[in-house]
Amino acid sequence: MPTRKAAATTLPPSRPAEILAFKTPRPPGSVISVLDLSLENISDILALATLLEKEDPLLRMQRLLKRKVALLFYESSTRTRTSFEFAAKALGADTALISSQSSSIEKGESLKDTGITLKALGAECIILRHLSSGAPYLLEQATGLPVLNGGDGTHEHPSQALLDLRTMLAHLRGGETAVTEKTLEGVTISIVGDILHSRVARSNALLLPLLGARVILCGPSALLPEVASTIGPGITIERDFDKALAASQVVMILRIQAERLAGLHLDLEDYKSRYQANAPRMAAYAPKALLMHPGPIIRGLELTSEVADGPQSLIAEQVSHGVAIRMALVARALHAAGGVSAKPESSAKATSAKSASAKPAKKARRA
Repeated sequence: MPTRKAAATTLPPSRPAEILAFKTPRPPGSVISVLDLSLENISDILALATLLEKEDPLLRMQRLLKRKVALLFYESSTRTRTSFEFAAKALGADTALISSQSSSIEKGESLKDTGITLKALGAECIILRHLSSGAPYLLEQATGLPVLNGGDGTHEHPSQALLDLRTMLAHLRGGETAVTEKTLEGVTISIVGDILHSRVARSNALLLPLLGARVILCGPSALLPEVASTIGPGITIERDFDKALAASQVVMILRIQAERLAGLHLDLEDYKSRYQANAPRMAAYAPKALLMHPGPIIRGLELTSEVADGPQSLIAEQVSHGVAIRMALVARALHAAGGVSAKPESSAKATSAKSASAKPAKKARRA
């Protein structure tokens, strides 16, 4: 019981002391925390995502043609795994999916040894989802490869925060990609639900205030301890969902994670009455707010079908933005590891150079 009580009243630090104490250089191109990225990095990723999304698919496939990307998933996933896989393949990379149910992991192989094996097989980048907070740092140190964090325990999910940001910018700032500390000034985003266990909440709470946003965390004390306000600057806690809604331009609803609720006393009917996003509540307190959810959604619990499928919902759009953002992250990771240039202008310049060099050759043959 004491262990469960501690887990319910503390949130893990974003960068544990033992991680900061690593003496070996971190591989360039890794993104394990949103704190790995400067505002310039974020702007570059957003710009590259837009370029890659619009690029001719045949040209885009030349960027990482036959490069090797491993997807190592210790937890179930649909959106993150599939969008990372589609993203890597859209860039021309070969992918291999390794899950804990169909590999040597099932036989007890450690994360370190699995990573070393993948590197020996030729993997140049690893996308990891793991049930333990901090696991991507261990994998990064063991392999020396760029690691993209697809979600680690209750720690972070940086690519989700980046795609959430891109979704917001598309509606609030006309798709702006060059972000500054004032890009979201005057914007209030409420994150509602199971904050205690949510890596999505942490990454967004760390990222959005860097761009000037105000972040409100909202939920019952069992799922939102007061210490959550210390995650970073620009964060406040509001227990009254209606008040949070009334103050928000963006509302991000989180899934109630039944698998993480052991030992917590939570009355789901009470939760629904106080925190469910339903049509009457949205109409009364936030009729113009953008509604987001990282998925998977549980209809009838944290939100109703009317809201999930309604005109304010950006849930499906978030998924679409995920592919573009993850293309940019994979391209950036493999560029840093010695691949093709991830700079937005690289494709156009390469194509022009190729065309220019081809024309004289044709004339020479005619002569």
